[in-house]
Amino acid sequence: MTAQPFLYVVVCAAGIAGETHKLITAAQEQGWGVGVIATPQGLGFLDAEAIEAQTGYPIRSAWRSPGEPRPLPPADAIAVAPATFNTVNKWAAGIADTLALGILCEAYGMEIPTVVLPYVNTAMAAHPAYGRSLDQLRKMGVLFGSYEPHRPKAGGGADRFRWEEALELLDGKIAGSSGR
Repeated sequence: MTAQPFLYVVVCAAGIAGETHKLITAAQEQGWGVGVIATPQGLGFLDAEAIEAQTGYPIRSAWRSPGEPRPLPPADAIAVAPATFNTVNKWAAGIADTLALGILCEAYGMEIPTVVLPYVNTAMAAHPAYGRSLDQLRKMGVLFGSYEPHRPKAGGGADRFRWEEALELLDGKIAGSSGR
C-alpha cells in the first residue's frame, strides 16, 4: 500500500488567492494530502485559520529555525497557484529570498513535478522578462496552465481561472500514485 501523495500549494499575492480552498478541495477529493506555502505577501490574501483547518497543517511562509521539526511531509508535487509576475521572474532567475521561492528553486534539483497557474495582467505579461522566465521554467520541465492574462485594473479574470487545471497537469506525473 502506497502512502498518500502530498501536494504543496504555493500561493502568491494575487486577488484570487482567497479562492485557494478550491484547489485544496479538488486535490483532497483526488486523494492528495495538501500543505500550503505562501509568499510573505500572499499570506495576507488567505484565511489562514480556514486553510489550516482544511489541510490539517500550518501554512508555511517563513524559514523554520535550526532543529525545529518539519511541519509538512515532503512534497510529491508542487502547484503554484496563483503565480504572480514577481514569483515567476524570481524563480526563473534562481532567486530564493523567501521560503516559497527556496522550495521552488530546490524542487528542480529534487525532480519534484511542478505546475504553475499564472495570474498576471497583460501589461505585466508584456514585459520581456516574463516571457524569458516562462521559457526558462519550461526548459526546466515546469508545466503551465492555460490562463490568459487579464486586462490591467479591470478586476482580473477570476471566472476564467481553472484551479483544477493544476491537478490535470499533474495527471500521470507522480510515480506510484495510481492515476496521478
